[in-house]
Amino acid sequence: MNDHGEKSFDSYRSFLLLSEIAGEEPLSQREISRRLGIAVGLVNSYLKTLVSKGYVRVKNFPRNRYAYLLTPQGFAEKSRLAYQHLSYLTGLYTVARQDYLELFRSLESAGVTDIVFCGVDEVAEIAYLSLQETRLHLVRVMDEAGTGGEFFGRSVEPLAVPGDLPVVITSLKRGDDLLQQVLNLGVDRRQIVTVSGAANEKGAVR
Repeated sequence: MNDHGEKSFDSYRSFLLLSEIAGEEPLSQREISRRLGIAVGLVNSYLKTLVSKGYVRVKNFPRNRYAYLLTPQGFAEKSRLAYQHLSYLTGLYTVARQDYLELFRSLESAGVTDIVFCGVDEVAEIAYLSLQETRLHLVRVMDEAGTGGEFFGRSVEPLAVPGDLPVVITSLKRGDDLLQQVLNLGVDRRQIVTVSGAANEKGAVR
C-alpha cells in the first residue's frame, strides 16, 4: 500500500472509531477494540490523537473506568469523513476485487483446488465474489471474532491448523493480526497467502 493508501486507511480507521463512539452507549477501549477487531494498543493510539484534536472527550467513571464520547467537533469530523470515505470504499471494492481475483487465479495455476479463508469482514465478502470467477473451492472459513456465525452458508470456525491447505487472509483491517495468530498456531508461513504478498508467494503454497 502506498503512502496515499496508508493515509486513506488511517483516516478510515479514525472514521470507524468516531462512528462507534457516536452511539448512545459509552464505550471503553477494550469494547471498541472488540467491535472493530483491532488491537487495544492501536485503539489507544488513535484515541489519543482524536482527543488531542478535540474530537473526543474522556469521561471518568467510578473504579478508574473511562469511556469516550464525541464532542460537537467530533460529530462534524465524522460527517466529513463519511463523505470522504464513500469514494474510499468504492476504490477499496475495485482494488480488492481485482487483487483477489489475480491471487486466486495464480493459486489455480499452481494446481491448488481447495482454500481456507481467514478473517470475516467486508473485504472477505469481496474476496468471495472474486472466488466465484474461479474453480477454487472454499472449504473452510476461520475467524475467532465471528465463530458461530455464517459466511455465505458456511459456519465460521475458530482459528486452527487446516492441514496443508492454503490459508488466504481475507481481512484488511485485521490482516496483520490474523497472520500472526495463524503463525502462532504453527501454520507454515508458505501456506499463508495475502494479497499484498501475492506476487512473492506464487508457487509457495502446496
